[in-house]
Amino acid sequence: AGFTGSEADQLRRAMATFKKHGDVAKFHDKMISGMIARGYEPEFAERCFRQIEGFGTYGFPESHAASFALLVYVSAWIKRHYPDVFICALLNAQPMGFYSPSQLVAEARRSGIAVRPADVSHSGWDSTLEPDPANRDGLHALRLGLRLVKGLAAGEGERIAASRGPSGRGTPWSSLADIMRRADVSARSLEAIANADGFASLGLNRRQALWEVRALAGQRWQELPLFAHATRRHHDLAGEEPAVTLPQAHAGEEVAADYRSLGLSLKDHPVRLLSRPLAKDGWQTCAVAHEARDGQRLRLAGLVTMRQRPGTAKGTVFLTLEDGLHSLNVIIWPKLTETYRDAMLRSQILGVVGRIQREKAVLHFIADQLFNLNGYLRYLDEDAARNQRGTRMRSRDFR
Repeated sequence: AGFTGSEADQLRRAMATFKKHGDVAKFHDKMISGMIARGYEPEFAERCFRQIEGFGTYGFPESHAASFALLVYVSAWIKRHYPDVFICALLNAQPMGFYSPSQLVAEARRSGIAVRPADVSHSGWDSTLEPDPANRDGLHALRLGLRLVKGLAAGEGERIAASRGPSGRGTPWSSLADIMRRADVSARSLEAIANADGFASLGLNRRQALWEVRALAGQRWQELPLFAHATRRHHDLAGEEPAVTLPQAHAGEEVAADYRSLGLSLKDHPVRLLSRPLAKDGWQTCAVAHEARDGQRLRLAGLVTMRQRPGTAKGTVFLTLEDGLHSLNVIIWPKLTETYRDAMLRSQILGVVGRIQREKAVLHFIADQLFNLNGYLRYLDEDAARNQRGTRMRSRDFR
């Protein structure tokens, strides 16, 4: 048709534009006249142009669908054959997509992967894979990385990992003061790790570690020249402060603290710990939904891990509930979103009354009523129940 290289590229771009007719039409006259001038029949030239124009209406979505299909296939293949590698990579790509670290860790456990806690003596900044001789399928154990610890800056977390030597095989930490000195990190960073229960390898539980970190921070102030004399005088008069051994927190407090500091817990799941008071009031967990028949009505309670309101869904909201072993997709039609707006947006523990929608392996729960069940958190942790400033166990919310 006599197009220059630049004109041919413009036609290519027009064909790849996802519009009903794209911008191909503006090339019609030039292409037809160019082909006729080079001896082609007008009918053949028109037929060629219609084929190009037709491709412009589906070529863009088709090519993207093919690319997406390849990504889905490769991802599914890796997850099927190397689930440990797949989940570890997703954890290190956070924040991303719909799946929170807690959901990924739950999936790892369902896949038979041992998950080990973030620990100052064993974790790098990223999550890593460790040998697991006990795994019959040859899967690695998944070691959570320090990147999951809320309030810990990347630079300080990386220095802690690097200060242990290559692959963490250097000199072990002897104390919190040793970590502060060798890694050159702040007391605030050590406190963040203590909040995440990351000093178990040093024989310190969460409470004991927090106590020692705060004592260490105070000691640094006391070593400054301005305060040194007063500190020595205090010791002369009062003597050394006696060592304090703090009691271990109960399971509910530990799980709530894990969610505040890591966004997940390896110790237990909030809904499992609340199952008895929930059941007493007639609430069932997500596990029941997976055994229910199509159309069956249920009263379900779970931890909200994701909220989504896509622009193309015409006001429909999608929620994900989980109980530690199972997750469930909940559909909330637009007519309910205003009526139950407060419960929908503010609930950490959400109660949903509705019915099962099942089509072969696809399972949804259609909501009729929503209830804010955050009051049950008092059975888990009084501090979490009293909190009025924000959600302790945060969901991932998308629009």
